[in-house]
Amino acid sequence: QVKLVESGGGLVQAGGSLRLSCAASGGTFSGYAMSWVRQAPGKQRVVVAAISSGGTTLYADSVKGRFTISRDNGKKTVYLQMNSLKPEDTAVYYCAATMGVTMRSDRYNYWGQGAQVTVSS
Repeated sequence: QVKLVESGGGLVQAGGSLRLSCAASGGTFSGYAMSWVRQAPGKQRVVVAAISSGGTTLYADSVKGRFTISRDNGKKTVYLQMNSLKPEDTAVYYCAATMGVTMRSDRYNYWGQGAQVTVSS
């Protein structure tokens, strides 16, 4: 069983930056694909960035060039660096884990509790 805990959310002005962190415990972290999934009010969850166990990264078109996902297997932590934030990036951001990297949120087995990111205009 993998437990995931996010941190680093908050309120930021448009154009600003935030970095989210997700600390994992239990399981073999290095073997899991990890992702960041966001859910805006009234909308479905969307994978915005994913990273395979080998370090291959995938991004949703809406965040390409602005967000960067990375992982530190020694620290069992995955990060999401978010730059040039826009009001439409406002959402709850979840960290998720699965075997085999995918941009499909329904394929992720383990989820954190979520971190609120609010971008003001």
